[in-house]
Amino acid sequence: MQQHPPQTEHGLDVADLLVAYLEQLGVRYVFGVPGGVIEPLYNAMARSSQRGGVRHVLARHETGAAFMADGYARDTMGLGVCCSTSGPGATNLLTGVASAYDNNIPLLVLTGQPALPTFGKHPLQESACTGVNILTMFQACTRYNSLLSHPAQLEPKLVSALQRALANPRGPVHLSLPSDVMRSKTGLSKPSFDLRRLLQQPDALDEAAIQDLRSILAKAANVVLLIGGGCTEAMQPILQFVEMTGAQIIATPDGKGLINPCHRQFRGVFGFAGHNLASATLRDPSVDVIIAVGTGMCEWDTDGWSDSLLNARMIHVEEIEEHFARTPMARLHIRGRILAIFKRLIEFTYSTPHLRSQQAHDAKSDGEHFRPLQATEAIIQSNLARYPRKYHLDQTPILPQRLMHDLGRLFPYGARFFADAGNSVAWAIHCLHPHDRRLRERRLQTERAGVGGRRKADAGWLRLTHSFAPMGWAIGAAIGAAMADRSQVVICISGDGSMLMNGQEVTVAVAERLNVVFVVLNDHALGMVKHAQRLRRAEQTAFALPVVDFAMQARAYGAQGITIRSPQDMARLDIEAICTRDGPTVLDVWIDTEEVPPIQGRIRVLESNDAPSCMN
Repeated sequence: MQQHPPQTEHGLDVADLLVAYLEQLGVRYVFGVPGGVIEPLYNAMARSSQRGGVRHVLARHETGAAFMADGYARDTMGLGVCCSTSGPGATNLLTGVASAYDNNIPLLVLTGQPALPTFGKHPLQESACTGVNILTMFQACTRYNSLLSHPAQLEPKLVSALQRALANPRGPVHLSLPSDVMRSKTGLSKPSFDLRRLLQQPDALDEAAIQDLRSILAKAANVVLLIGGGCTEAMQPILQFVEMTGAQIIATPDGKGLINPCHRQFRGVFGFAGHNLASATLRDPSVDVIIAVGTGMCEWDTDGWSDSLLNARMIHVEEIEEHFARTPMARLHIRGRILAIFKRLIEFTYSTPHLRSQQAHDAKSDGEHFRPLQATEAIIQSNLARYPRKYHLDQTPILPQRLMHDLGRLFPYGARFFADAGNSVAWAIHCLHPHDRRLRERRLQTERAGVGGRRKADAGWLRLTHSFAPMGWAIGAAIGAAMADRSQVVICISGDGSMLMNGQEVTVAVAERLNVVFVVLNDHALGMVKHAQRLRRAEQTAFALPVVDFAMQARAYGAQGITIRSPQDMARLDIEAICTRDGPTVLDVWIDTEEVPPIQGRIRVLESNDAPSCMN
């Protein structure tokens, strides 16, 4: 039986009450690096851990801690928590917090402060208003940001912060905690709020707009859905709508992992490193409605704001209202919870025979909605026309296209892929296509788990961070996801530049005995910088990296390290042993350094920005 936090006649202290709220929310891990002024929180977490509650995970750098909390939040579809001491500990968190802010990832960020009476006396690592003001720094990249100056403030400020973190737009929130306040007694024996009930999100709907959409769909002949990363919890009804109507489906880069690549109606990725078929589908004049769902319409999602998407055929469905400011040309804007909107659309589709296509009926007749493997391969080859035959070439050094093919083929159902900023994410978006994700297998797994055969609402098989795109994010995020769920292997696709920035976090996977496979695209360069300079005919400068043996480095860390130079080396891997290993593996893959990644859309945007401004 779980014990209660220790208390006196004056009740719980602030740190223990805070941790009790984390327990209430089901938070299992807090990622961070300790220090003197944050010690009361660590004491409270240690006590919680002893009774089976919240446990601290020691990162090697605070940026890595924030990335881990990000990955944990994505995998649990809940709250990630990270912490640091004051001063440089807090400033080290900033990059990871800013990335979460830009990608709408809910984090609770806790930083320490020296005791209140020392403010203004220049205590060690002071970061209050009289020192290096960390609150001012976090103001620009959090949804809520406050310093706790009295124990009675904990509950109202924590509740306000979590409401902002978990409401739309989601994002990180920050509480700065002076050490003496954390040790203060609250007078409470237990939390006053039931946060699970309080933080439940309502099924908000714009009924008038949904009625307008129904009228449009009733007259539509050819509908395309564009799904973004914001569709995570709604994929079951979205796919049901697609299967009922025969609508074609396209993904943004961060939406790719939400769709089975073998699905009959899937036409590939549109946007950064996207596919020819997806672009051609949107340009098809017979398409009369494009429903863009859960996408913020940033540069990556729109292929540099292409008018093949951003036109009057588009209907924008979103939970985050600020995203509508980027689509003034849309025929219709529908705000509300995407899950509720598509449940309502399914009800309408059932009552509208015109929308239930014969194609969808035929696909559903055997209970399946995926293409045969040969048809999937044909679609993939069509989308990889920029790289004819290279998806299968056996040459040495291994081509990145072939590496992505082998990663998708070799690793088992349920593997979660994280792709890092740089060439890694470009190759993964364009060329990574797992072949063995079948709806029948998913149904069998979920039925065995006792959830009635429903699709698990998770963050998908491919996860990435876009827009802010910090190097090394995937290394920490993969560790956070593995902490959240140890039942399936996690694969981090990263570059040698990112590993040199954040590779020390591999030792966290060693210490926690996590089954994470770190795939390092080793080309001895900052690859995206190098190839972008060449494509733009810029000066060739500041991209070269030393030749590093990451397999040897991994073994020094206590991980398994394997060097890959050819497809034959990939074929010799004992995947079953790697996927069941009690600890991480680093695959140091020496790729062909001259292969140009699919970044032409990004180059086009950069060159368009080089044009002289028309402003006076």
